[in-house]
Amino acid sequence: MRYAVLVTGPAGAGKSTFSNGLITHLQTSKRSGHLVNLDPAANSDAFEYEPAIDIRDLVSLEDVMEHLGYGPNGGLVYCFEYLLENMDWLEEELGAYEDDYLIIDCPGQIELYTHHPFLPTLVRQLQRMGIRTCAVYLIESQFMEDKYKFFSGVLSAMSAMVNLEVPWLNIMSKMDLVTSNVEDKGSGRNGIRTRKDIARYLEADPMLLVSAPGSREEQTERNSKFHALNQAIVQLIEDHPLVKFLALDLTNPDSIETVLSNIDFVMQYGEDEEPKEVRRARLVRSLRRIALTRCLLAHPRFRNSARASMCGWPPPNHLLVLNDAFSCRLHDRAQPADLDEGDFAEME
Repeated sequence: MRYAVLVTGPAGAGKSTFSNGLITHLQTSKRSGHLVNLDPAANSDAFEYEPAIDIRDLVSLEDVMEHLGYGPNGGLVYCFEYLLENMDWLEEELGAYEDDYLIIDCPGQIELYTHHPFLPTLVRQLQRMGIRTCAVYLIESQFMEDKYKFFSGVLSAMSAMVNLEVPWLNIMSKMDLVTSNVEDKGSGRNGIRTRKDIARYLEADPMLLVSAPGSREEQTERNSKFHALNQAIVQLIEDHPLVKFLALDLTNPDSIETVLSNIDFVMQYGEDEEPKEVRRARLVRSLRRIALTRCLLAHPRFRNSARASMCGWPPPNHLLVLNDAFSCRLHDRAQPADLDEGDFAEME
């Protein structure tokens, strides 16, 4: 079983950094992970690991803008249309990976996730290839500095969840830039938050949009032309509590492990896998049956009995002896005295 994680989110949310950190953690845990770049405008310097599959080998935004005269957004749309028309290229590239984690780093244009059909079509193609897929959506902790900006991120995450229809995790990235230490303000570039305050943002508490009764801010909001809109947003999030966030601090291995464990859980990682010993035993049994059948059909001494056995007749005793002999041969045990090395050499 193959697994793919679509790393999505707005520009600057830390998608490429998260992808690199996740692959490093997988390798530290003795697991196999490969980077897939689906951003045709990506800068090679942003990759700590060389992409195993790179859309720029098929089409790049720079070439599209140069030769077709498109702008950045139009060129990006063209690149994804071109990719969907050439899915055989991606299928061929993915064919070499088995039982691996594919970390798919996506572009930062959120319209690709919210209302364009490109990524939903790509997800269906991956599932058709037997790749179990989930998505993570990153917004950075700086969104907590402005509650209105934060809830715009919540709504974009909700829109992307509905559009892609795959197992989903929302991640609050760059939590190492948030501090609860009032005395050390320099360590909290993205603000000073108490643990309780952070928990409300991670839970996407819609009441954050509501100011304290009687406060000056509350009076201002009541007089604002957006007051009714804010009330509708609060009601929407309360009625459909789809969005919650996992805190991600890439400087803390426990934080990365928590995110990876949740990704494993939503994709049911490893639940369909057999232990290696069971798979080996099944392979040995299959090889034994194939070898025995070929020998029975090829050797004159047993040909007639083998055909009779395949037609439903009970196998004669010497066929059972031969089966035991092959079993002993595979497991390096002594073979029955009825068959000597000459019989094996002649059959092989």
